[in-house]
Amino acid sequence: MIRQRTIKSLVHATGVGLHTGARVNLTLRPAAASSGIWFRRTDLAEPREFRVSPEAVCDTRLCSALEGNGARVATVEHLMSALAGLGIDNLHIDLDGPEVPILDGSAAPFVYLLQSTGIEVQNAAKRFIRVKRTVRVEDGDKWAEFAPHEGYTLAFKIDFDHPVFKHSAREIKLDFARQSYVQEVSRARTFGFMREVEYLRSNGLALGGTLDNAIVMDEFRVLNSDGLRYADEFVKHKVLDAVGDLYLAGHPILGAVQAYKSGHGLNNKLLRALLDDASAWEWAEFRDEGVPAGLLNLHPLLT
Repeated sequence: MIRQRTIKSLVHATGVGLHTGARVNLTLRPAAASSGIWFRRTDLAEPREFRVSPEAVCDTRLCSALEGNGARVATVEHLMSALAGLGIDNLHIDLDGPEVPILDGSAAPFVYLLQSTGIEVQNAAKRFIRVKRTVRVEDGDKWAEFAPHEGYTLAFKIDFDHPVFKHSAREIKLDFARQSYVQEVSRARTFGFMREVEYLRSNGLALGGTLDNAIVMDEFRVLNSDGLRYADEFVKHKVLDAVGDLYLAGHPILGAVQAYKSGHGLNNKLLRALLDDASAWEWAEFRDEGVPAGLLNLHPLLT
């Protein structure tokens, strides 16, 4: 049986919000089987919590922000990506501020937190969302789609008008039955352009952004002294974001994802389009029956 997962014990982290610039404390706590992933704002006069869902997404300007039960939490995508990458089904996430800390701008610190506290395998079958037919959404020249596949693959292409992208891969396909999320994706950082900083900050965004938590480019080059972590770090970060955005379904997906110039908004639109069409997907569990070939090496979903 492919089983659900949580963490063995609570773990803490402290950082700043990418957009608010405010200090925030994060605590991850184990959760019971089949309870799902919950955010809890502990700084409110009356602490409030809500379960992640595609419908909870309330803002997709440069991040995925959620709102539920009178509480709002922004920049959830990197943490959600790490949870998807490590197969965490059930978790309580406590925050004493309105934004998940950005840490180093990737999912790697969250992977480290989860691995350091340990993964607890639970006595309940993991539920997958199996894509049954192709679902596509578009926004101008941008598009994204799901297609049936007994595994999980993501093929992304980006297109930015900047000299750096002439020397960095702009498209990638990852098959998580053969490639490791932790090694190939988790360390890819968010990125931005100096020319946009003044505008963003005047609109209350990117107030906590620095060279320590983002790749920053001027008109010609990457400004970070340590350069890139992957030769294709930009497109890999878009995959990292998409893994997190799509995991707001609360369950892992069996399917193939393809996208061109997709971001948080289109990722969410695609997920909602899939789940709103009952004929396009079905629940799948793997108890005593054989596991599909595409899942045989899908780490860490098998235990």
